[in-house]
Amino acid sequence: MNSSVRKVIIGVLAPLLPLCLAACGTAPPGAAGPAAAAGPSAAGSPSAAPRSAAPAGPSAPPVMAPGPGGLTPVFARGSAKGGKTVALTFDADMTADQGARAAGGEHFDNPALIGTLRRLKVDATVFMTGRWAEEYPDQARSIGADPRFEIANHSYSHHAFTGDCYGLPRLDADQAAGDVRRAFDAFKAAGARNVVPYFRFPGGCYDDEALRALAPAKVTAVQWDVVSGDAFATDADAVAQQVLDGVKPGSLVVMHCTRSAAPVTERAIRRIVPELRARGYRFVKVSELMAGAR
Repeated sequence: MNSSVRKVIIGVLAPLLPLCLAACGTAPPGAAGPAAAAGPSAAGSPSAAPRSAAPAGPSAPPVMAPGPGGLTPVFARGSAKGGKTVALTFDADMTADQGARAAGGEHFDNPALIGTLRRLKVDATVFMTGRWAEEYPDQARSIGADPRFEIANHSYSHHAFTGDCYGLPRLDADQAAGDVRRAFDAFKAAGARNVVPYFRFPGGCYDDEALRALAPAKVTAVQWDVVSGDAFATDADAVAQQVLDGVKPGSLVVMHCTRSAAPVTERAIRRIVPELRARGYRFVKVSELMAGAR
């Protein structure tokens, strides 16, 4: 999406922007997004292999070792050496102050999308906010109980960890790790299992200060190398084509699991999945993609 189109979307849909505008393009000024993560940084490059693993156990998900100075590590794509694998990820966004909108009938969930992923036998990772899990505990529990899925952390509040992040309210540095822990608590309260120690910054916005503030949460930050453009999109074929054009072996795709903000995602998936399979791709969760990068 070019910058002029993105500006129009931001101007017209400003009340909805806090949901997930990271999928519309690059990170805002002063914040590192997927493009910034692709180059050398204090946290390491996204293609770097995980350097350590979670506590011993056959089912323990892989994690990355902290970067220099203890910064939270960042993972943004797998290795092509793992063959034609691709990880589809879906942000289940809901900000802390959107309860009234949900009570008024706005749908931040997308059960049809989850149903389609199940029907097509697609493994995937759902980056869920704690507030979403509180609003839809039955769905959080169902997703977390399905071995095809894993639940990762997208913060509790969906507030930004940097300034100038698509208009999202900003968390103070001393609130960051606590907000992440609160989301994990919400998953547990909902009865969700298959929860992995991965985190996605709201808006995709981060810098070294955010990575430092997040460090006490002991998570691996997960970005992406393929932007689906599904946020606020109305053309499912355009979303599908953008994904199909961008995917390479080891790719990590960002999409959304929110009907109100990404209404065509389920239709796009119905085209993306068979076409990528026809090209020889296998769908994996982020944990498998990360393990294959070692």
